[in-house]
Amino acid sequence: MLNSRTIFLTVLALLAFAGNSLLARVALKQTNIDPASYTSIRLISGAVMLWLLTRVTGRTQIAGNWLSALALFVYGAGFSFAYTNLSAGTGALLLFGAVQTTMIGYGLWRGERLGNTQWLGLALALAGLIGLMLPGLAAPPLLASILMLAAGIAWGAYSLRGKGASDPILVTTGNFLRAAPFAVALSLIFVNRANLGGNGFWYAIVSGVLTSAIGYAIWYAALPHLKATTAATLQLSVPILAALGGIAFLSEPPNLRLVLASLVILGGIALVTLEKKSSV
Repeated sequence: MLNSRTIFLTVLALLAFAGNSLLARVALKQTNIDPASYTSIRLISGAVMLWLLTRVTGRTQIAGNWLSALALFVYGAGFSFAYTNLSAGTGALLLFGAVQTTMIGYGLWRGERLGNTQWLGLALALAGLIGLMLPGLAAPPLLASILMLAAGIAWGAYSLRGKGASDPILVTTGNFLRAAPFAVALSLIFVNRANLGGNGFWYAIVSGVLTSAIGYAIWYAALPHLKATTAATLQLSVPILAALGGIAFLSEPPNLRLVLASLVILGGIALVTLEKKSSV
């Protein structure tokens, strides 16, 4: 049974993950900040905050590697550019659907076996993603959807590469620090479109420092006390929290396609993650 501290930390972390979607959406929709600048400010401020955390906690070395940093950057950039045209809920649904599908697919490639219920769940999740993106009045913009799916695949790869890290905070700090130069290069490419957007700058800072750096630190503090399937299933709540936040704070109207796709995708992934996996 989970103790109250673990429950509290888990809830805070999930709210932080949903907050990333809300902050990006409000910054990129309601201010003039451009997505490249948003990405750079978020990653750099997150790197600084994580570095400070390592110093405060007495850690003297950082870990991580350049390939994981590249995956982190692709996630951050795809996330920002996608949210110029996606609602908070739709973006989070595409992101976490792609994350879970990537990680499940990797397990299958490595030889993990799925039961009949899990295969059904995987088929439902993929059908939900396809259904969400089919042409129609309520379909999200195709390019933005592809960018968010790419961000989800990159985040799934990043998560897989960091699985089993002895000190996740040191690994995350090193990867954020290495991702910062990629973000700066992206900003230089789009320098003609650069606009810090007033409040958009501060939204990016809050996203980098609070909902990214501190949010990840809180999540890693809770993670050792959660079963893998529990952790994966809990993350399925993030798109729902983001959608509710978008409705409550950003006046984003819900639509039937999103509701149905959410039920199919999240239900399908839940069938996979709740069923115990067995290896060959």
